[in-house]
Amino acid sequence: MGMLAQLSPGVRQYLVVTGNYWAFTLTDGALRMLVVLHFHALGYSPLEIAALFLFYEIFGVVTNLVGGYLGARIGLNRTMNLGLALQVVALLMLTVPSASLTVIWVMAAQALSGIAKDLNKMSAKSAIKLLVPDADQGGLYKWVALLTGSKNALKGVGFFLGGLLLALLGFTGAVLAMSLALGLVWLASLFLLGRDLGKATAKPKFRELLSKSRQINVLSAARLFLFGARDVWFVIALPVYLSAVFGWDHWAVGSFMAAWVIGYGIVQSQAPAITGKRSGRVPGGLAACLWAAALAVLPASIALGMYAGLPVEWALLGGLLLFGVLFAVNSSLHSYLIVSYARADGVSLDVGFYYMSNAMGRLIGTLLSGWVYQRWGLEACLWVSSAFVALAALISLGLPRERRGTRATPVGS
Repeated sequence: MGMLAQLSPGVRQYLVVTGNYWAFTLTDGALRMLVVLHFHALGYSPLEIAALFLFYEIFGVVTNLVGGYLGARIGLNRTMNLGLALQVVALLMLTVPSASLTVIWVMAAQALSGIAKDLNKMSAKSAIKLLVPDADQGGLYKWVALLTGSKNALKGVGFFLGGLLLALLGFTGAVLAMSLALGLVWLASLFLLGRDLGKATAKPKFRELLSKSRQINVLSAARLFLFGARDVWFVIALPVYLSAVFGWDHWAVGSFMAAWVIGYGIVQSQAPAITGKRSGRVPGGLAACLWAAALAVLPASIALGMYAGLPVEWALLGGLLLFGVLFAVNSSLHSYLIVSYARADGVSLDVGFYYMSNAMGRLIGTLLSGWVYQRWGLEACLWVSSAFVALAALISLGLPRERRGTRATPVGS
């Protein structure tokens, strides 16, 4: 505690925001794995399990838009704490007796969890804008990459945690334990998080929900297709394919997906070094376009390799690892750019609009993943993914080539 007292107020707030985000992310990843494994054991098909998360994605679209408005009006501390509280409620909803865990009840709990997740994420990403000086774009890029990368790595850890808790405590015990732990984090956050964090000086009107910034609109459109490209084959098609074609059991599928997400998060946190921040300039729209163009080649190459008769496991799993590296860099670049472009006064409005597009991309990708795979197979999902990333690259041409008048601080500073 003495060491914390010696830190600057901005750093202390960053640590509180990051701690909240990490705690929430662990429960989010664990809950997803708990639901998948538990309902798989009950005999649900992969597509039926995916349907349980439909409201989770749909409500994410609405929450990001309205949540940004709320953050600007009432402060990011309140939206972040509200997200933590709603996740506790969502977890407690799943502690009812097994007979009461109907599909509708679980979908409702997942809807609440989706609202909580996007309130928490929007608040965390917006808060970074306010805690790093605008002139230090290199520092902003580094802190955003660390926050985003650590979140995704911890989500992968959460997958493992969910399986472990399920084995040790059973479904109800695991969910109850997570709700109690997150409840303690929420109580601590009520006292530690700054009260006026992110509150706009002029109260925004509801009609200001939609972004009026061209660069944020362009970046949001690119983000939609980028995340649609990932989820169109990763969310449903890939796990079902690994199970049905490779014969992997659900533990093998879950462990592989968790390891992929952890590696993806680690690469995200290193994106500033990968994209050349050591050269003294932070990336702009041109970098976003070039990295997306490189990514667009991969899904098509995997599909061609599978069509040409290459060993499927090598083509698919090797390609997936390369996809994870390039996608992590693209995602981290986008996360930096939105925080950089957003207005400091009412930052959550811009960030919320952007993550609404992110949620819409996930929703479209999830729906297409089930439909396209069921109709035409995994190769078709890969071709759709490649087309989506190519569209993201083309859209990124409309972004400013670089952030003028700023230079990056050295890595590690």
